[in-house]
Amino acid sequence: QVELVESGGGLVQAGGSLRLSCAASGRTFTSYTMGWFRQASGTEREFVALIRWSSGSIYYTEYADSVKGRFTISRVNGNDKNTVYLQMNSLKPEDTAVYYCNAVSPGVGATRYWGQGTQVTVSS
Repeated sequence: QVELVESGGGLVQAGGSLRLSCAASGRTFTSYTMGWFRQASGTEREFVALIRWSSGSIYYTEYADSVKGRFTISRVNGNDKNTVYLQMNSLKPEDTAVYYCNAVSPGVGATRYWGQGTQVTVSS
């Protein structure tokens, strides 16, 4: 059974930093695209960042324009457990949201998995 468990959220002042973690278990996620989305109150869920294997030890990353240069996504792969991180620096009040971890299987007919979310609140 696939399980994504986020942690690391909390309350931080503007300009501060947080690191979110997502522990993914239940299968081998090496070939999966892993990512983060967020949803602020009253808005739709939006893309934040993703990371997927490219070749050898190289991973491709992509970021939303609103977080480029401030957030960094990374991952550690294991046989039966993988962890995805989101390092968030120079946080702004508009980064306040519930952050969700996401995993998408490769190929045609991809399956998408979601975590339960972790709250990030940035005070001004």
